[in-house]
Amino acid sequence: MALPPPDPQFVLRGTSAAVHTLHFSCGGQAPDIPVLFSGSENGFIHVWNLKTHRVDTALDGHGGKSVYGLETMGGKDRLLSQGRDQRICLWDLAEGRTSVTDSVFTEHVGFCRCSLVKLAQGRWLMATAAKGLEEVQVLELPSKTSVCTLKPELGAKLGMPMCLKLWQLSCGSQPLLLAGYEDGSVVLWNVTMGKALSQLVCHQEPVMSLDFDSEKAKGISGSSEKVLRIWSLNEQQNLQVYKTHELVNAGISDITIRPDKKIVATAGWDHRIRIFGWKKLKPLAVLDYHTATVHCVSFSDHRTPRERLLAAGSKDQRVSVWSIYT
Repeated sequence: MALPPPDPQFVLRGTSAAVHTLHFSCGGQAPDIPVLFSGSENGFIHVWNLKTHRVDTALDGHGGKSVYGLETMGGKDRLLSQGRDQRICLWDLAEGRTSVTDSVFTEHVGFCRCSLVKLAQGRWLMATAAKGLEEVQVLELPSKTSVCTLKPELGAKLGMPMCLKLWQLSCGSQPLLLAGYEDGSVVLWNVTMGKALSQLVCHQEPVMSLDFDSEKAKGISGSSEKVLRIWSLNEQQNLQVYKTHELVNAGISDITIRPDKKIVATAGWDHRIRIFGWKKLKPLAVLDYHTATVHCVSFSDHRTPRERLLAAGSKDQRVSVWSIYT
């Protein structure tokens, strides 16, 4: 008999708005207190202390417009946030500061989260949906130098980019970008050359979220449909469908592969979080706590495996935090 799914380890309340994005920062040197950042529909970013389960700081930098992307840049004091005010803000949170040190105006009106990859110490590459409807802009940070603009070929009709994932095979190798589009396609781009290497139609609806495991050269995507699509990248850098998994209910808002590449979590429109084994996409658990759409899921980067956590943010204004290591 299957074991009943666990209850959340704890629940974070007090955002007063739907939670659209989450990001952990736990990997620093002890005695660092692990923190969880959450971004809300009312424009606030909350910095949660995972020891006290309370908000340490509330940041307000997006003029009341929904925050839908959060990343840290080498430790929890350098935060990047993205909002519906068409701005990406860089924050300095060291020594209790709460200041925006720089920002990028994207002129993009959708919900496509930007993606970051580290190039070298203090240098990052950022991909973001651009002003041109089908375009993705790649910038270097913190200099904000434009690297390239990725435009589909004329007549490709991919629609808007919906989700992005920058990655490198190894440190120092050429950065590549996976982009999921409105027409259901996933496209692999060579950022240095500014050209598309491969395109695969994965869904009949817009690709809502994707994640990629560069070690296994295998990715996963979800849409408003009742399927998860697993796809792989062969040595010629061609994308191909690897497996399709039918879901009970339609609608996936977010997908994330745990850093150890063992399990995958999905955020569902059906209020549920689903956990799968990454190797064969075997369903492992259905976490049923929220009372509205789950918008985002995020795994912690704790150094010790048994301390690792999964957080989920929902339209019901709550963040559930789970320990599912075993």
